[in-house]
Amino acid sequence: QVQLVESGGGLVQAGRSLRLSCTTSGAIFSRYSMGWFRQPPGKQRELVATITYTGTTNYADSVKGRFTVSRDNDKNTVYLQMNSLKPEDTAVYYCNANRLGRETWGQGTQVTVSS
Repeated sequence: QVQLVESGGGLVQAGRSLRLSCTTSGAIFSRYSMGWFRQPPGKQRELVATITYTGTTNYADSVKGRFTVSRDNDKNTVYLQMNSLKPEDTAVYYCNANRLGRETWGQGTQVTVSS
């Protein structure tokens, strides 16, 4: 069973950057497709970005050109580099691991962007 621990959230001004990290344990990381999701206040959880075990990436339209997802299989870690942050990016960000349809979620990390 894979375990996920997110880090890197915080309070930041609009236009600035943050990098989230999600470190995994308990499984062979390189076999998992990984994703970042977020849940804004009062809204449903939504997809932010995904990266397959082969390195193929996918982004929500709202973050294309600003966010970059990457992975380091040697460190069992997936990253989300967030640039040009906007107040509407404020949310709890969750890491997701997916293998053969079985999903595991992290506990989430809060990102707050002030205007």
